[in-house]
Amino acid sequence: MSQPLLIPCPQCNGLNRIPAERLADAPRCGRCKSEVLPGQPIELNQGNFASQLKGDLPLLVDVWASWCGPCRAFAPTFAQAASRLNGRYRLGKLDSEANPQLSAQLAIRSIPSLILFSAGKEVARQSGAMSLPQLLAWIDQQNR
Repeated sequence: MSQPLLIPCPQCNGLNRIPAERLADAPRCGRCKSEVLPGQPIELNQGNFASQLKGDLPLLVDVWASWCGPCRAFAPTFAQAASRLNGRYRLGKLDSEANPQLSAQLAIRSIPSLILFSAGKEVARQSGAMSLPQLLAWIDQQNR
């Protein structure tokens, strides 16, 4: 049996210890009973961002805005990636317009921007929309 992974709940931000071999079993939060790995991007904001950075699964953040055409075009691709990468990565969406302070803190210069965090630290950043194969290849590249 492997070490359990710490994964924050996307609803209540509570940390959950989940054995790696159980990640595919739709684990539920011990506190609020929500699905811990919903298989779709979670909404990030000023209030939950720091909590969602915690944990053992890398977090890929899509920084976007509703007025941005490329952002809207990229949204379905990002959602597809969330279901494909479920259990290996967590994906979150950050509305830069609704969270200007956090966007400034993250030094967002253009959108859409992707930021990959691992162990609470930024490990990679990419600007611009991508196709699903490009996105998966970029993520794969970060693991080398």
